[in-house]
Amino acid sequence: MATRLGLGLPQNRQYDLGKDVPDVACAAEDIGYDSVWVYERALFPEPAGQGLYGIEGLPWPDSYRHVADPLVTLTLAAAVTGRVRLGSSVLVAPLHSPFQLAKALASLDAAADGRVIAGFGTGWSLDEYAAAGIRPIKERGRVLDEVIDVCRAVWGPDPVRYHGRITRIDSAVVGPKPARPIPILLAASTHRARERLVEHADGWLPTGTGVEQIADQWNALQDLAAERGRQQPIETVLRANARYSDKAQGAGRRPFHGDAEQIVEDLLAHAEIGMAEILVDLQSTLRDAQELKDVAAEVYEKARAAGL
Repeated sequence: MATRLGLGLPQNRQYDLGKDVPDVACAAEDIGYDSVWVYERALFPEPAGQGLYGIEGLPWPDSYRHVADPLVTLTLAAAVTGRVRLGSSVLVAPLHSPFQLAKALASLDAAADGRVIAGFGTGWSLDEYAAAGIRPIKERGRVLDEVIDVCRAVWGPDPVRYHGRITRIDSAVVGPKPARPIPILLAASTHRARERLVEHADGWLPTGTGVEQIADQWNALQDLAAERGRQQPIETVLRANARYSDKAQGAGRRPFHGDAEQIVEDLLAHAEIGMAEILVDLQSTLRDAQELKDVAAEVYEKARAAGL
């Protein structure tokens, strides 16, 4: 079975949200992509006191200065497409009210006839947690647990009942319901996060940092699933943060950096270790929506021609 391919939707500063998101979403469907995806970056602290991923001295990418809301972006894409799945890689779930997030995703899935993939992560930005004001960042794991539980409850049969640390639903009818059970995928790189995934989620959302590292994490996740007696298969969607250039890069290039042939080379290598779907996010280094559509078509055609 061919590896599924997804495309990142345009959320950054150089794109026109209302015009370019529907345009690129339609193009992705016409080209043959299986899914379209969004990510979440709520703000860009100025000055950025905390480094990227919480690593001191690591600068934030300039593209993070302007990232459109992920659910608004997916809604724009849902309205003009009929086939592609609509995924998040990732929503920083603890920045959201669990009940409101569950309700929004259910409404989107109902409108899109069952095409939503709920990809959640815990995030790392102190500034984003302070701005959101849901709970402190030190409680992010527990908040993510509650988000998952509330989603399952709200998406399930009425009357909905749930008593948690943030959310209290005594007994209520909550609609609309999703068109089908929405899969929940998690970005899980630590042992505790893998435990949460194995016990409570449907799939895994790694980021393509290198074949060997992803293969090691995938093996560890599968070993843990076998140890815990999990019977349900784990869906995998790899995020490839691509940086396209029209000329090939030399030795020492990072994964998914380079021309279309080099990006496809990396897609093939990650597919071989068992990634069932790969999301290619090309938007950060391209000038506009037309260039994004052109490069997306080139990468897709070369990937399929190479046997992906």
